Amino acid sequence: MTLSIGDSLPDATLVRMGAKGPEQVQLSEVLKGRKVVLFALPGAFTGPCSTAHLPSFIRTAEAFREKGVDEIVCLSVNDPFTQKAWAKDTGADQAGITFLGDADGSFTRGLGMDFTAPHLGLIGRSNRYALLLEDGVIREANIDKPGVCEISTGEALLEKV
Repeated sequence: MTLSIGDSLPDATLVRMGAKGPEQVQLSEVLKGRKVVLFALPGAFTGPCSTAHLPSFIRTAEAFREKGVDEIVCLSVNDPFTQKAWAKDTGADQAGITFLGDADGSFTRGLGMDFTAPHLGLIGRSNRYALLLEDGVIREANIDKPGVCEISTGEALLEKV
């Protein structure tokens, strides 16, 4: 699948940290009837993910909400324990960003958005992209080339909302 404007995002079973520990969540339930920003990145605690990509959505979170976005979701090929620690460490939890894990990478592979960079220790990770979704339908799609963090930032997507 490609991430094209007008296409519906396929459903997936993802994982998040709930009040009692890890829990599965259906992506379709997160998106149903809502305006959602979903951005994906290679992984928690990694270089540009921590210094550029996630911070761009922390900075723009309130502006997205002012434009009617119901939820901002960060997706990575990580477990929910790592994501929870990263959210706390960066302040993304305080900014109200939701973290969903594609722990086995199946959703990412199904989208054709996976990449591997063995020299960096990144195997089967997600490429960077940012989507504006309305009821699960892609309204905007900013997809970076692997190794680049430019058009998938919060500021770049906010310009299109």
